[in-house]
Amino acid sequence: MSKQASNAVQLWDFPGGIHPPERKQLANRTPIAHLPLPSVLYIPLRQHLGSAGNILVQPGDTVLRGQALTEPGHTGGLPVHAPTSGTVQAIIDHPSNHPSMLAEPCIQLIPDGLHNSVAFEPISNPFEATALSLLQHIQQAGIAGMGGAGFPTAQKLAQSRRIELLIINGVECEPYIVSDDRLMREHAATIVRGSLLIGHILGNPAIVIAVEDNKPEAIQALEHALTQLDSQQAEQISLRVVPTKYPSGGEKQLIQVLTGKQVPARGYPAHIGIIMQNVGTAFAVARAIDHGEPLMERVVTLTGEAFAQPGTVWGLLGTPIAHLLTHAGLQTEAQQRIIVGGPMMGFTVTDLQIPITKTTNCLLAPTTTEIPAKRQELACIRCGACEQVCPASILPQQLYWLARAKDHDGLAQHHLSDCIECGACAYVCPSEIPLVHYYRQAKADIREAHIEQQKAEIARQRFEARQARLQREKEERLERHRQAAEARQKALAAREREHAQQAEPAAPNAPAAASDDPQKAKVAAAIARAKAKKAAQQVQQQSQQGDSESS
Repeated sequence: MSKQASNAVQLWDFPGGIHPPERKQLANRTPIAHLPLPSVLYIPLRQHLGSAGNILVQPGDTVLRGQALTEPGHTGGLPVHAPTSGTVQAIIDHPSNHPSMLAEPCIQLIPDGLHNSVAFEPISNPFEATALSLLQHIQQAGIAGMGGAGFPTAQKLAQSRRIELLIINGVECEPYIVSDDRLMREHAATIVRGSLLIGHILGNPAIVIAVEDNKPEAIQALEHALTQLDSQQAEQISLRVVPTKYPSGGEKQLIQVLTGKQVPARGYPAHIGIIMQNVGTAFAVARAIDHGEPLMERVVTLTGEAFAQPGTVWGLLGTPIAHLLTHAGLQTEAQQRIIVGGPMMGFTVTDLQIPITKTTNCLLAPTTTEIPAKRQELACIRCGACEQVCPASILPQQLYWLARAKDHDGLAQHHLSDCIECGACAYVCPSEIPLVHYYRQAKADIREAHIEQQKAEIARQRFEARQARLQREKEERLERHRQAAEARQKALAAREREHAQQAEPAAPNAPAAASDDPQKAKVAAAIARAKAKKAAQQVQQQSQQGDSESS
C-alpha cells in the first residue's frame, strides 16, 4: 500500500482546530535509547483509570522483573509489575504524576542492578485462542491505554459489542511529542501484529491505522510491515494518512476525520460501532501475548531547548523524572519549567521525584524564550476566537463564565463533559486566560460534588432504613403487648368461671345448713364472699403488674 493509495480514501474534517508550530524535529532524529537503571523507583499502585489493586509484597521482599506487585481487588483495577529486580524498601505516600501532585500510595523499589526476570508465559497460537483467554492475559499484564486517560484495555475491549471498525491511533498531533512516531518507525511490525490481535478479540472488524502526514518515516515503516501480511490479513487492515491539524488525534475528532460520523454527546465510540486504541497500546498487547511481558516500560519523549540531548527513551515505570532529565542533559535556567506532556495539554510540575507512569509520554523542558511564561490574565473581551477553534463545537467563553460562577447545572447544560481539554481555546485567547485550567477545576469540583451527593444519598438510605427498622420493631413490640393483654384477660375470665363453678355445689345444701343452724350459715356465706373478693383482688393486682412490666 502506498501513501498515495492511503490518501485516495475519502476523509472528512472536524470543526475548529489550529496549526501550532510542530517542533517535533528536536527529538525525533535519534533512535529510542535505553537508560541506566535509576537508584530508586517509586511505583504508583494506580497508573490507570480506576481503583488500585491489593498489594502483594512487603518491605524487605526481593522481587524480579515482571513480578506482580499488586493484584486487582473487589472493585477491579489493574496489577502493576516490577520494572526491574530489586528489593522493596517501603510502601509510602509519594507525590503523584498529576497536576495536583497530591501524594498517593507507591512501592519504593531499590534496583539491584541485575535486571533478572521472572519466566514470562506467552500464548502460543493466539489467533486460535478464545477472546476471553486473551482478555484475561492482557488484564494480567496490566495494560492500560497509553494515549489518553489510561482506561484498562481488557475492560474496554470486553465492554465493546458489535464493533465494525477498530482504529489504531498513531496521529500524535500535539507539538513536540514524538514517542509514537519513533515507536512506529522502529517497531511497525509489532504494532501491526498487536492491531490484528486486538481485532481478533473484537471479532475481526475492519482495522485502520491512522497517521498524520507529517510522519513520512513512520508511514513508510508501516507500509512495509503491511506488505508482509498474508492476503486475508491484508484485506482486514489498512493505513490512512490524515492531514496535520491539531487536535486531529482526539478520539472523537479522528473518528470524524476517518468516517464522517460523530460520536453522540456524552456517548462513546462503541455506541456507533467503533473502538480506538493507541499504537503504544497495540505494541504492548503484542508484547504481552507473543512474549508474555507485562507493561513495565514505555517510550517517553525528552524535548525542549533546555535539553542538551533531546530524544526518546524507554522509561521504566516508576522512574523519577529527575533521572530522565539528567540523562537528556537538562541545562536549567532561572524560572525553569518542567512540563509533563506537551505544551497544549501538559501540566507543570515542581517536584522532580514524581515517577513515570503508563500514561506519561513526554517531558518538556522549554527555555523562557522558546515558550514564554504566561502573562497576567486579563479580562475576557468576548472576541469569540475560542469558539471558532473549539473542535468539540462547544462554547468555551460561556463555559469560562459558568466555571467561575461554579454553576454546575449550567456547565452540564453547555456540555462541559465534551471538552477534551486540548488547549486550542487558550492558545488563541488574546487575554491569556488559562481556560483549560478553569475547565479542569470545574470538572474536579463536579466530580467531588457527585461523590458527596452519592455519600449523602447513601447516608439518607441508611437513615431511612434505620427509621423503618425502629418503626417495625415498635409495631412488633406493641403487637406482643396486645397479645399479652388479651392472654391475661382470657386468664382472668377463666379464673372467674372456675371460682363460680367451685361456689355452685354449695348452693343446694345452703337451705339445709340454714335450717339446721342459721348463724353458721351466715358465717359460712360471709367467709365465702371474703375469699371470692380476695381472689378477685389478687387477679386484678396481677393484671396491673403485667401491664406495667409490658410498658
